[in-house]
Formats: sequence, C-alpha cells, structure tokens
Amino acid sequence: MGTITFVEYDGTAHDVELVDGESLMELATGNGIPGIDGDCGGEASCGTCHIIVDDEWIARTGTRSAEESAMVEMSPECAPNSRLACQMEASQELDGLTVRLPEFQM
Repeated sequence: MGTITFVEYDGTAHDVELVDGESLMELATGNGIPGIDGDCGGEASCGTCHIIVDDEWIARTGTRSAEESAMVEMSPECAPNSRLACQMEASQELDGLTVRLPEFQM
C-alpha cells in the first residue's frame, strides 16, 4: 500500500494509507484529517473538501471538471491546482501524493 499526505494550512502533515477506489475525501474523513469536512458526501456540491495539489502531481492527477471548477472557484483561496478531494479517486499511481489544505473551507 501507499500513502497520501494531507498538509494542514499551519503545516501539520498527516500521512494516510491509500485505499484503491476511495476518494481522497473518503480517505481524509475516514482518518480524521482536520479541515476536510465532506458535507455533501462526495457530490461536488459543497466545497468542504477543497485541496491544493502540489505542482509536481498535476500531470498525474489531471485537471478539474467544469462542475468541480464551478464549486472550487467560489473559494477565495482557489488556486490553479485547486481540486475537490471528493472528485479524486485514490490509486497506487498516487502513492506519495501531497496535497495542501486551504485555511478555510466553504
């Protein structure tokens, strides 16, 4: 198995074991990562699982969909690499991925 690292706004890092097929939101909420709420349950309709993907991973994680963009772009902390964790599926190809959390979720 691999790991994904969630880095809180204050720099606190949390390593989470990868589970193929689960969304990054499910991994975060299932492991009690502070700052990932997942209020809508993964429907890309609340923005409470906003993450920022490190530049080196963009080619492997892909870009956000139009629906995802509409939601995440409402955040004042939206960055070019912003994604919704509920829209990213974990796989072994993401072993070692690091994502940062914004200071506030919507």
